[in-house]
Amino acid sequence: MELRHLRYFVAVADERNYTRAAERLHIAQPPLSRQIQQLEEELGVVLIEKGVRPLRLTDAGTFFYAHAQELLAKAAELKTMTQRVGKIERSLSIGFVASTLYGLLPQIVRRFRARFADVDVSLQELTTMQQIQALKDGAIDVGFGRVKSEDPNIRRIVLREERLVVALPMEHPLANGRDQVKLVELQTECLIVYPKAPRPSFADQVLAVLSERAIAPYKVVEVRELQIAIGMVAAAQGVAIVPDSVQGMKRSDVVYLPIADRHAISPVMFSVRKLDRSEELQNMLAIIYEIYDEAGIAYVREAL
Repeated sequence: MELRHLRYFVAVADERNYTRAAERLHIAQPPLSRQIQQLEEELGVVLIEKGVRPLRLTDAGTFFYAHAQELLAKAAELKTMTQRVGKIERSLSIGFVASTLYGLLPQIVRRFRARFADVDVSLQELTTMQQIQALKDGAIDVGFGRVKSEDPNIRRIVLREERLVVALPMEHPLANGRDQVKLVELQTECLIVYPKAPRPSFADQVLAVLSERAIAPYKVVEVRELQIAIGMVAAAQGVAIVPDSVQGMKRSDVVYLPIADRHAISPVMFSVRKLDRSEELQNMLAIIYEIYDEAGIAYVREAL
């Protein structure tokens, strides 16, 4: 059994169709069918039910599919890590969600660059879920995101739990003489959430915070990105729930108020490939904790 057998089977299981799987693999359908048949013969079990449309996996096929995905992911990670170790030039590619740029990420990157000038640092704006795939593909080395998700090939460290605040138009009634807002007070508001896609995202995190308290805004508007959400708040088109650090996006026509409800928070996540213990990542994490200590930010220290 070779890796190509696993790739072929996973493609068929994903697509639930031999023709689409063959197109995805850029091979003809008959050779693909023969490879799946050879795999079943080698294993001595039927993986795909015969004569059933749409295509359906047997119990053995479902079991094999789950483990084949994991093995392929580990093989891809091994390739990426080996290439990384073999590189003469040191580099670190960072994926980030937009809101982290208004927090401590710029300071973290500046200090890392100043201290490790021989490391080439690059940044890519990606949603949290895009970061997970980019890590597995080797497109980035570390991700700074907000949405919690589980993937057996990714190690995630919660750096901090950042409180949420409400962004209000300057002349909004809640913005006058108030020092905080209760989430229940937003039931009559148009809530602007971001990003619109891909999901799950920070938008779902915000909606979950409200749903846990049985709060349903009368209207929810989805926009593409944070900057658009804040711009629409400024135009009095609604209100937005955002991380506290977004207050760094200063505008004279937007007021930010803390949320009074307990546990109205958004995590800042540090994500890496599970096997990656490179010196660059160790140094990055050490600088993060150093800056958190200086800023007096509470966190739970974890090592890679």
